[in-house]
Amino acid sequence: QLGFQKSLSYARERLQSRSLSGAKNPSGPADPIIVHPDVRRMLLTQKAIAEGGRMLAYSTALLVDKDARATSAEERKEASELLALLTPIAKAFMTETGFECASLAIQCFGGHGYIQEWGVEQNLRDSRIAMLYEGTTGIQALDLLGRKILLTQGESLKRFTKIIHKFCKSHEDNYDMAEFIEPLAAKNKEWGELTMQIGFKAMSNPDEVGAAAVDYLMFAGFVTFAYWWARAVAVALPRQNEPFYAAKITTARFFYQRLLPRTLLHAQAMKAGAESVLALDADHFSF
Repeated sequence: QLGFQKSLSYARERLQSRSLSGAKNPSGPADPIIVHPDVRRMLLTQKAIAEGGRMLAYSTALLVDKDARATSAEERKEASELLALLTPIAKAFMTETGFECASLAIQCFGGHGYIQEWGVEQNLRDSRIAMLYEGTTGIQALDLLGRKILLTQGESLKRFTKIIHKFCKSHEDNYDMAEFIEPLAAKNKEWGELTMQIGFKAMSNPDEVGAAAVDYLMFAGFVTFAYWWARAVAVALPRQNEPFYAAKITTARFFYQRLLPRTLLHAQAMKAGAESVLALDADHFSF
C-alpha cells in the first residue's frame, strides 16, 4: 500500500514522453507518466493486490473475532475452521504479491526508485522479510495443501468453495455480474478438481504434494481474491455512478482480465507433477 501511494503520486507528477494516442498535457513539455499504459498496468496491479489483500485481511480478522466471541459453539467452530484454511493464504499469497507490488513501485519511479528520499527502496527491502516471518512461503503452502486440505480429505476446502458456489448461484441471473461470476464459478470448480488430482498422485508419491504446494497456494490466492473482488462489485454496482464505487468495478475488471489468468500457469505447473522437480541429481546442480 505504501509503495502504491508513493508511485501513484509520482506518476501523476512526473512528466515524460507523450501519450501514443495524443498529448494529454499539451501546454507542458511532456505528459505525466500515468497516461502511459504500462505505468497504468503497474499501478493497477498494485491497487488490485492492495485492496484485495485488505478485503481478505479484514475478513480473516472478523473470523478471529467470531472464533473468540460468537455466541454459539457451531458458529465458533465454523469460523475457526474457515480461518485455519484462509490463514496460510493470507500469510503467503499476500506477502508474495505484496513484494511484487513493492518492486513495481520502484519500477514506476525508474532510477529514482533507488534514491532513499522516496522511501520505495526501503519499502521493498522491508517487504521481503514478510515472506519469512512466520515460516517461508513453501511452509505455508505445505500447511495449506497438506495439513489443512488433504489431511481433512478436502472438507475444509469444500466449506469455502461452497460459500463461493452459493455466492455465484445468487448472482447467476444478474447480467451485470456475469463477467465476474462466470470465471469465478469456473475457477472455484477447477480448484476442487486440481485438489483431487494432486491428492490422487500423492497416494503413490508423497513428493507430489511438495512439488505442487506453492503453485497450489498461489492458485488459491488468486481465486480467493477473485471471490472478494466479485463481492465488492456486487456492493458497488448499485452505486456505480459514484467515483469511489466505479473505481472498484474498474479495478475488479482489471484483476479478472489481467491477474486472474495467472492461475492458468499455476495449474499447468501443478499438473506437470514432481518428476521434473526431482529429476536432477543433487550433485549435478552446479554443472
